[in-house]
Amino acid sequence: MGTKIVPVSITCKSLSKKQRSLEILARLKRLYPDATCSLNYSTPVQLLVATILSAQCTDERVNKVTPALFSKFPDAASLAIADLVELESLVRSTGFYRNKAKNIQAACRMIVTEFNSVVPNQMEQLLKLPGVARKTANVVLAHAYGINAGVTVDTHVKRLCERLGLTEAKDPVRIEQDLIGLLPQPDWENWSIRLIYHGRAICKARSPICVACELADLCPAANKPVVVG
Repeated sequence: MGTKIVPVSITCKSLSKKQRSLEILARLKRLYPDATCSLNYSTPVQLLVATILSAQCTDERVNKVTPALFSKFPDAASLAIADLVELESLVRSTGFYRNKAKNIQAACRMIVTEFNSVVPNQMEQLLKLPGVARKTANVVLAHAYGINAGVTVDTHVKRLCERLGLTEAKDPVRIEQDLIGLLPQPDWENWSIRLIYHGRAICKARSPICVACELADLCPAANKPVVVG
C-alpha cells in the first residue's frame, strides 16, 4: 500500500479546546507517568528557595547550587540572618544572583517574623513574600502541601500552551486562568510538570521535533504533515 500525506490539523480541528486539553493530558500522563518536581529539597522553605533560584535558570543548575547552600543555611531562621555577600556567592551561578539572594533573605525574614518560621500554605500569604509570584506559590503549595491552587506557568508551559492553541494570552496569570478552565483541578500541577518534560524532550523553543511528537495531531502549530498508510 502506498503512503499518503494527511495534515495533522484534521484531528486538531475536529475537537473542542476542552476535548483537546483532556486528550493532551491523557497522553502526557502516558508519556511521562513518573514526572515530578525536578528540584531537590527537604522542607517547604528549601523548596521555596530552590523555586526562586530556578527563575531564568535550569533546575539542573539549581540542584548543583542548593546542597552547599542548604548545608550552610538549612532553614528560614539561618537564611534570614545570613551574610548577604556570602549568600550571593553561593547562588551566583543561577544568574541574577544579587536580586535572588536579596529576595530569599527578605522572604525568610518575613517567614520568621510574620509566620512563626513556617512557610505559609495559603496563596494570599505566599504572595506577600518578596520574590514570590503565582508560579513559585503554585509550586510550593502543590509539592510542599499537596494543594492544587492553580496551574504553574513557566516558559515551557507558556510556549507549549500557545503552540497547542490552548490560550491566546501572553500574561502568565491570564494563561493560568485559561488552563484552570480546561483542566481538572487534581491535574493542575502535574500538567505543568509533564509539559515541562515534553518541552525539554520534544517541543523545544527553537527546533520542536514535530515529526516525533505524540501530540502533533492535536497541535495547531504542528503544520508538518505525517506519513500514514
